[in-house]
Amino acid sequence: MTADRITHIATAIVAVTGVLWGIYWLPVRAMVGLGLPGGWGTVLATTAAALVLAPPALMRWRELRRADPVALAAIALGGAAFTLYSIGLVYGRVAIIILLYFLTPVWSVLIGRYLMGWQTPALRIVAIGIGIAGLLVMLSAGGEAPLPQGVGEWLALVAGFLWSLATTGIRARSDLGAVPATFVFALGATAAGLALAPLFDPWPAEALAASPVRLGALALACGVLWWGLSLAALMWATVRLDPARVGILMQTEVVVGAVTAALLAGEHLHPLEIAGGALVVSAGLLEVWPVRRRRTGPA
Repeated sequence: MTADRITHIATAIVAVTGVLWGIYWLPVRAMVGLGLPGGWGTVLATTAAALVLAPPALMRWRELRRADPVALAAIALGGAAFTLYSIGLVYGRVAIIILLYFLTPVWSVLIGRYLMGWQTPALRIVAIGIGIAGLLVMLSAGGEAPLPQGVGEWLALVAGFLWSLATTGIRARSDLGAVPATFVFALGATAAGLALAPLFDPWPAEALAASPVRLGALALACGVLWWGLSLAALMWATVRLDPARVGILMQTEVVVGAVTAALLAGEHLHPLEIAGGALVVSAGLLEVWPVRRRRTGPA
């Protein structure tokens, strides 16, 4: 297979992944509608993903055993971040939850600069300023203090920060393959779900007894398609593409999420929320924009 063809396939995978995660709120809320409140739908989905991924991942047990413990922890933390994001979609407006999560470029630059000691180009500093400005505009649209409103928005904000920590660790320490990495990711997500779900609602025994087949099928589909196949494919694709292209293509999640929530759930945004969201997206694009590096050798 030629390099161009691999690039085209990887590009298509990232674009489709963005669209898929833009409509991820639909199965999450469908499980709530069937009687799985709060984070229990996420727990079932991530458990299904972990069970499906276990056989192929454990066939690579030597790769898992050799993996850097810090890398494994970072991947599991990424799964936990996705769980917070998933639960946030239950308790907040879809577009706002996605936009708060997409503040990850701001946190990534700050973590890279002050925790890892990485050089921070001027364009990245501009991205931080634009992202924070977008956050303040978006959260103050209703005349309130510019703080997250409700548990869903707080979960999304924390999820974005944790994802930035996770991706920093993955970038610095991980060389794990796509399948075992996705398995560890699903385990981290399940552990976080089991820790958080009881804080919101008790175990929904009656709902599971009333609709076990429908709930099981929906959780399995959600776990396999979103938490399994799409994430494994994304991990394969991202290492084969320029980070700028990946960042731009993943912005489809914001657009698809906002449009589908408006059309299917009647969740419309205030003009200031749209303006703030546009700044957040712009910050994300600036963070992945290629930066011209200074030449350090002789002219």
